[in-house]
Amino acid sequence: MDFKDILIKRRAVNFFDPDRNVEESLLKAVIEDAAKAPSSYNLQPWKLMVLRDQAEKAKLQALAFDQPKVSEAPVTLIVLADRDGWKEESSTLKAVFKDLVASGKMQLEQKEWFAGVTQGLYGRSDEAAQAFANKNAGLFCMSLMYAASEHGLQTHPMDGFDHDGVKKAFNIPDNYWIPMLIAVGYLKPGIEVYPKAWRQSYEEMVIK
Repeated sequence: MDFKDILIKRRAVNFFDPDRNVEESLLKAVIEDAAKAPSSYNLQPWKLMVLRDQAEKAKLQALAFDQPKVSEAPVTLIVLADRDGWKEESSTLKAVFKDLVASGKMQLEQKEWFAGVTQGLYGRSDEAAQAFANKNAGLFCMSLMYAASEHGLQTHPMDGFDHDGVKKAFNIPDNYWIPMLIAVGYLKPGIEVYPKAWRQSYEEMVIK
C-alpha cells in the first residue's frame, strides 16, 4: 500500500469486529513503526496503556460517554503525553543524550548544556510543558494511525472522555496528560464505510 492509499483508506471507524483479535506481534509492529514519528529533540514524550481485558475496557467505556467502540475494539489505547519528558531525570532524555554521545554528535561534558536547553524550551512554564507533551504525542498518534492502516487495521481516535476520571480509575501519574484514546482493530463485517468527508482545499487553508 503506498502512502496515498493510506491517506485515503485511513478512517475513524465506529464499528469494530469484537470477535477478531489483533495479535500481539502485529500491535507491537504498529507501535514500533509509529515510534519513528518526529519529536522535539527526539525526546519522545509519550507512553501507552494497552487495554485488552474486557473488564478494563468496560471501565474505560463508562468514562468515555459509553462509546461502544471502546469495548468492541480488541485493543483500546490510552495515550499518555509526558509533561515531564524534558526533565534531566527523564529516562527518555537520558537515553537520547546517551545516543547523542555514542553517535559522536555530543560530548559527555555537554550534558548540563543539553538539559538547560530542554528546560529553557519546554520547562519555562506549565503552559510550555503542556504544549510540549501534547504536540509531540499528537505527532506520535497520527503516525500510529497511519501505521495501523498500513498493517491492515482500523482505528478511531477519541477525545470524548472524562480526563480526570480516567486518570483516577487507571492510576495514571500526574505528569501525564491524556490527549486521546485510540481504538484499534478490524472493521465489523457488513458495515459500510462512507467516502471521506469534506476537507479544506489548498486555497482554503493558506492564509495570505
